[in-house]
Amino acid sequence: MIHAVLHEAKDTVGVAVVEGIKAGTELNAWIMDEDEVVTFVAKQDIPIGHKVALKDMAVGDTVFKYGVDIGKVVAPITAGEHAHVHNIKTKRW
Repeated sequence: MIHAVLHEAKDTVGVAVVEGIKAGTELNAWIMDEDEVVTFVAKQDIPIGHKVALKDMAVGDTVFKYGVDIGKVVAPITAGEHAHVHNIKTKRW
């Protein structure tokens, strides 16, 4: 089962595509451009449609989703955590 998708191997977050992802669940994330699946463990519950971190990120790091810079990390994120407005902000303001 695929739990999350991302476009490129450089993406640092994937998008949850199933409901009910709970902390401790082993996730399969499909890298579309590579047609490859990577596996990691969810460290927090991840709502469908929300981002999940694929790697550890420090404050100031750039976040990539679908191959695009979507913002910067404002609170440390570890792989498997929920990545959302509490730890990522746009670079526009």
